[in-house]
Amino acid sequence: MTFAKKMMTATAALALTAGAAFADEMKNPMVGGAEMFADKNIVENAVNSADHTTLVAAVKAAGLVDTLAGEGPFTVFAPTNAGFDRLEPGTVEMLVKPENKERLTEILTCHVVGKAVMSDALQGMIKDDGGEHPVPTLGGCTLQASYADDGRMKLVDENGNAAFVEIADVKQSNGVIHVINGVMLPKQ
Repeated sequence: MTFAKKMMTATAALALTAGAAFADEMKNPMVGGAEMFADKNIVENAVNSADHTTLVAAVKAAGLVDTLAGEGPFTVFAPTNAGFDRLEPGTVEMLVKPENKERLTEILTCHVVGKAVMSDALQGMIKDDGGEHPVPTLGGCTLQASYADDGRMKLVDENGNAAFVEIADVKQSNGVIHVINGVMLPKQ
């Protein structure tokens, strides 16, 4: 094999390795047993997650499907079914009734930020602000982001309810999802 062919082979091997590393870096984590695709929007991915059936039903009941499937970019702190289960019994069933659509919309939009914020950027903001950073949401709520002693990112709503980020940086075509284990509520 000539030197030129060896160089071309080595260059091609490096390119394939770099491409595979880039693909691994771009690959999203699994959520609710489903693959999340960075080229699909928030709604298209969420409907496939077994851990987000309550959230998807609530988004539909609130009439927010078109919004969250829209251009964005959005950051969604997406409560799991278990997070919704932490609410008082009967709360979800009450909220999805048509007469409670306004309240449901307010609650859901307290989980949405009007720009894409990856966890490393939020971590930097928390550090720059001395350990806690205010996160204004589209629903008019301000969440406080910080880190727990065990290193998990923590969000606290205006009522003092806390939730932790279980899966961060799930890239979407119109933003990013951070899976959380609780529901953030507007000030009551």
